[in-house]
Parts: sequence; structure tokens; C-alpha cells
Amino acid sequence: MAVLFVCFFPADKLFAQLLFPQKPGVVSYTYRKYFEKDVPSTLDIIKANGFTDIEFSNLFGKTAAELRKLIDERGLKCSSFGVSYEDFINKTALVAQNAKTLGADYVRVAGIPHKGVFTLEEAQQAIDDFNRTGKLLKEQYSLSFVYHNHGFEFEPYKTGTLFNLLVEQTDPEYVSFELDILWAFFPGQDPAKMLNKYPGRFKLMHLKDLKKGVKGNLSGGTSRDNDVALGTGQMDLPAILKAAKQAGIQHYYIEDESNNVMEQVPASIAYLKSLTE
Repeated sequence: MAVLFVCFFPADKLFAQLLFPQKPGVVSYTYRKYFEKDVPSTLDIIKANGFTDIEFSNLFGKTAAELRKLIDERGLKCSSFGVSYEDFINKTALVAQNAKTLGADYVRVAGIPHKGVFTLEEAQQAIDDFNRTGKLLKEQYSLSFVYHNHGFEFEPYKTGTLFNLLVEQTDPEYVSFELDILWAFFPGQDPAKMLNKYPGRFKLMHLKDLKKGVKGNLSGGTSRDNDVALGTGQMDLPAILKAAKQAGIQHYYIEDESNNVMEQVPASIAYLKSLTE
């Protein structure tokens, strides 16, 4: 398995000029095909690319303890652990145990069960579930819950969208959000404006870009190869990153759902490194 070596940002005076001086993490889903074949060597690829922070969405056949040992051996960390909605609600204790074992501070859910078009009733059920289980995670396990938007939540509702309802009717003490910028832009939203509208509610961010010419919709789905290297698609990343800094984003993760991650991830890193104020 090829290993690509990419340097992250130098610790010198250029830091004061960089638009994005942070070292981003990476979402395990980016390397899912490699993890499915060989977890240790995939972690080596991630480390060789300069990443130290991973958001895991899968244990890839390992126990949480086994995976923690592998990441510790490489000087890596897991800051966020993604789980299904069903496990979040019905297996909360196990989810919390795995998250704590991995060393994560956040438990993330990316999607809400719905049939067809996302409805007000489904949004209200999610609000109840998020508030109740988010409180449980915080008070019993000292874990923070975040919901990751996936596009379908932006169905119109009153003067806004059902996503606005999710934000406004969940308790900020127990429910935060992870902004996937592609899955905000694709259904017609402006990620920078969302960050400005709800400062402090977004704690995590997925950095992605959408292929030029692709038209969006509210389906919550598009071809994985519409994910392109950062800076080569439709997203106004400088504006988004400036808003993210003001909004208090704690962790940034590169996520690339394409089949070209070995080429695109290093290109995305280089793009972030090139941005200056």
C-alpha cells in the first residue's frame, strides 16, 4: 500500500499570515476502503500524511480497545466518534464506553431516520431524542453530542428550514452540531452564513469541496466522485474558514468520499497550507 508524505504547516512567522493555521484532522470514512483491508497500514498512511487527529465512524472489525492501542502506538488521537442514530438512542451506554475508550470528546450522529421527504414530525422526534440522549451523554459520561447535517434537513419550514428548527429547539448545553460544508452547500445553503447565524452551536466541521457544474438538491445524496480536492470545486473556502474561526469551531476534519483520496487528500492539504489572509 503506497504511503504519501505530506508536510503540514511550518511553525514559523508565516503562521501569523495564514488564513488556516490549524492542523486539520481526517474522517476515517475518507480511507474506508483501505481500513476495510488493513487497519494498521491505513493508520500509517494517515500518519505519513501529517494527520494526528481522526474522527472515526467505524471500528473496522476491531474493539475500541484494540483500535485505541493502534492509534496510541502511532501518536494519533480520536477526538470524535461517529455512530448510527439507532445506536445513539438504543445503545447509549455502549456508544459512550467505546467513545471513552477511544479517547473521544464528541459523539456524532450523521443522519435522522426518515421516509422520503424529511418531515416536521421527524424533525420534532429528533429534537426530543437529541435533547434527551445528549443530556445523558453529558451528565453521565462527560461526552458532547454533535449532529452532522446531511442535506435533507433543509426542507423549507416557515421562514427558514427544518434544520433551523433542529438548531433552535435543541438545548445548547447538550446538543451541538458538526457542519459538513458540502452537505450544506449542496441543498442551497451558505455555510459561512450558517456559521454566522448560530455562533457557538457548531463545534466540528467537515472540509469538503463539490465538483464544478454539479447541481444540488434536497436528496442528501450525490455521486461520491463529485467530491473533489479542496480549492478545485464550488465552495468559497476562504469565506467559510473565516466564519468558522469566528464561530468557534474546535476540530476541522478533511473528508473525501471519492475514489481518488490518495491524490486528492494531499492536494487538499496543500491548498489549506496555501491560504493566506
